[in-house]
This record gives sequence, C-alpha cells and structure tokens, in this order.
Amino acid sequence: MANVAVVGSQWGDEGKGKIVDWLSERADVVVRFQGGHNAGHTLVIGERVYKLSLLPSGVVRPGKVGVIGNGVVVDPWALLSEIDTLSQQGVTITPDNLKVADNVSLILPLHQHLDNALEEARGTSKIGTTGRGIGPAYEDKVGRRAIRLCDLADREMLAARVDQLLFHHNALLRGLGAEEVDAAELLAQLHDVADRLLPFAAPVWHWLDEARRAGKRILFEGAQGAMLDVDHGTYPFVTSSNTVAGQAAAGAGVGPGTIGYVLGIT
Repeated sequence: MANVAVVGSQWGDEGKGKIVDWLSERADVVVRFQGGHNAGHTLVIGERVYKLSLLPSGVVRPGKVGVIGNGVVVDPWALLSEIDTLSQQGVTITPDNLKVADNVSLILPLHQHLDNALEEARGTSKIGTTGRGIGPAYEDKVGRRAIRLCDLADREMLAARVDQLLFHHNALLRGLGAEEVDAAELLAQLHDVADRLLPFAAPVWHWLDEARRAGKRILFEGAQGAMLDVDHGTYPFVTSSNTVAGQAAAGAGVGPGTIGYVLGIT
C-alpha cells in the first residue's frame, strides 16, 4: 500500500471514516493533519464501536501508531477525555502508540468562551461555528501568540506566554462586554493537564520521516471536506484550516513526496 491521504471532496460527512477504517487495517501509521475535535467519526471493529473526534483511527487497532500532526489544534481536555473513554473500552493508549506534535497549538477554555461571545455578537450574521474554540485557536497560531504543547514543559515561559495571550484576548472580551479570563486560573488548568499530556509530545516530523525511510505505510486522515477549506471553500462559511490534500504534508511536517496517492471521498 502506498502512503495515502484521504480527504473529503464536499462539505464533510462523505463517509471518510469508513474508508479510513478499512485502509487503517493495512497501514502502520495513521496521521491527523488538520482540524480539531469537531470532526467526529465512528469506527466499527468486530463488535466494538469506537467514536473518535480528535484521535487518529489507528490508535484503536493493535500494532498501529496514531499521530496528531502540527496542523491540528488540540483541546487537551477533549483529548484526555477521549483517551479515558477508549481506555474504558479496553483500548490502551500510551506514548508508544500515540504521538502528538510537540509544536501543536492548544485550544484553551478561553477560546471556547471567545468563540461563543463572538458568534453571539454577530447576531443574524452568525457563521455557524461549533463553539469549540477551534477558529480562535487557529487565529492565535497565525497571530504568533498560541500556547503550544511544548510550552507546558517550562512553567516560567508558560506564564509569560499566557500573559501575552490575555493581553490580546481580554481587551477583545472587554469590547464584547464578556467576562475576562484570569491568568492564574488558566495557568492552574494548564498545570493540571501538563503531566498527562507531555509524555505524548514528540517531534513527529522527524518520527514520520524515519517511519517513511523504514518503509512504514502511512495513512493521512483528513477532516471536514474541500468545500470547507479556509482558502478554497465557500468562504466565509468554512472551517479555519486547509482541508485539501496539500495540507497533509504541511500539517504533518513531511515533504509532499511522502504522499503517494490522494483519495477524495464524495
């Protein structure tokens, strides 16, 4: 099997999950490369049903490795909740079978707060956000103020980065008449999850390059669909990331030659 990127060619919900499920049997590594926890899909393996929204499909199959690439925005609490849910179903998830890009941007509680405040302020011009903070998290990434997974390892630097983040967001929240975010509370929330999250952090660009050189079969799992692409979709009624196949390389930190075949699901 060549390295394959599976993407949706409409507005999502094309049935990608079924194809990814089938292909993941043959793959060694399954990679998420964009989006957040707004892309749910269901896997049926034997008589067991698994519902995933952030984790790559590979983690539920023995001997497979799931990778969350740098192009994804990760809600730490949603990720840990999904890991706990799968653990209750008998799926063991460890740093051996799940690797998260150490430079991935995090979705914070303030992003959800801001997402909902902005959507409410739009009145009749709402864009239909899921309210999960994905758009604001991508805005912070592009604005060079995001908190990344690797930042959790240095508490002093993390505190400084949170201050910079809130300097921007609290001014916006004040303008919206919404409640501001307390820096100490946000830091405490991040400290609480750091010890569980950091073991999964890895330079996945390097790990994937080694996997490719070793002849491992890599499956790139897209979310949403081409018509929701922030550049090529029905703008402004789109998601906040690039959903087309070209993002598979950039969002995983690999060269475009790594992808041998693109499969668009209609």
